[in-house]
Amino acid sequence: MSAPWLLYGANGYTGELIARRARVLGERPVLGGRSADAVAALAAELGLEHRVFALDDPAAIVRGLEGVKAVLHCAGPFSRTAGPMAEACLRAGAHYLDITGEIEVFESMAAHDAAARAAGVMLLSGVGFDVVPSDCLAAHLKRRLPTATHLALGFQASAVLSRGTMTTMVENLHRGGAVRRDGRIVFVPPAWKTRVIDFGRGRVEAVTIPWGDVATAYYTTGIPNIEVYMAAPESMRWMMRLARPLARLLRTKTVQALLKSRIRSGPAGPSAEHRARARSFLWGEARDASAAVVSRLETLEGYELTSRTALMAVQRVVAGGVSTGFQTPAGAFGPDFILEIEGTTRQDEDPRAIRPHV
Repeated sequence: MSAPWLLYGANGYTGELIARRARVLGERPVLGGRSADAVAALAAELGLEHRVFALDDPAAIVRGLEGVKAVLHCAGPFSRTAGPMAEACLRAGAHYLDITGEIEVFESMAAHDAAARAAGVMLLSGVGFDVVPSDCLAAHLKRRLPTATHLALGFQASAVLSRGTMTTMVENLHRGGAVRRDGRIVFVPPAWKTRVIDFGRGRVEAVTIPWGDVATAYYTTGIPNIEVYMAAPESMRWMMRLARPLARLLRTKTVQALLKSRIRSGPAGPSAEHRARARSFLWGEARDASAAVVSRLETLEGYELTSRTALMAVQRVVAGGVSTGFQTPAGAFGPDFILEIEGTTRQDEDPRAIRPHV
């Protein structure tokens, strides 16, 4: 009997959350990863099949995907791991999903759209907190204002991160920020712009960040001008601006090794108690020359949300009837996909007129 789907990176912090939730819901994914002992131990505990293979041998990856209908890829940093896995999925005829939030990964997947369609495969990146809630919010705003030319998104979330998330952040410290202007991605300094945003709990200052929606929201909505903001205290904003002149230093092997060593010495990620208690708040504004609409979302803590949205996404893909080629979460499942997560609410402000400049 063929295996329905494979969870690669199952022994990582987020991968294990997904694996455990999958079993609670009666799913039987094949667990995969590079660390033989860790993957085998988790598979034995959960009573699941497992496969061990690294991502530096294309033929070995294809063999590892034998009989698999879809792969949920959870082993980052995705800027290094997504390409080999997605290429193997195209060769094996398996749908590809991941939980990345990295702009370059989304753009790479979009560039493989034609190849994926020819192979009958879906490439669906960003099925976790990055970028399901914000992508769905972007699609909802586009639905409210179809003529929108500018989109701003923002989030206020827990500052407790997993080792994998922090490692990805460290590897991208030197890259600065990014926005989309007139349909093209433009690289800007860290914390390039500051904006005061009300996420539903009072006005706070937020700064631009190179979040995945700079890529995905364009494909979802067609809106050509996009900025993404993150609520940040003054100390964080100061540190982000301080990084501007230190870009070359931050990318050196010595600094990278030092920062990653400190990450490895810390906890794997947020505790179960924290995940159950924390909440995430999102805000979005779409506007054209004459009107603007604002909507907000409140949902689960980021990793808790990811364990649910990623599993929902792969279940739908395995069930069949999905579009092939490059897809975004809201493009594949619609703007209301996020509302299927328990404890998620969305609120709309009344549209407001924009006075023309004279």
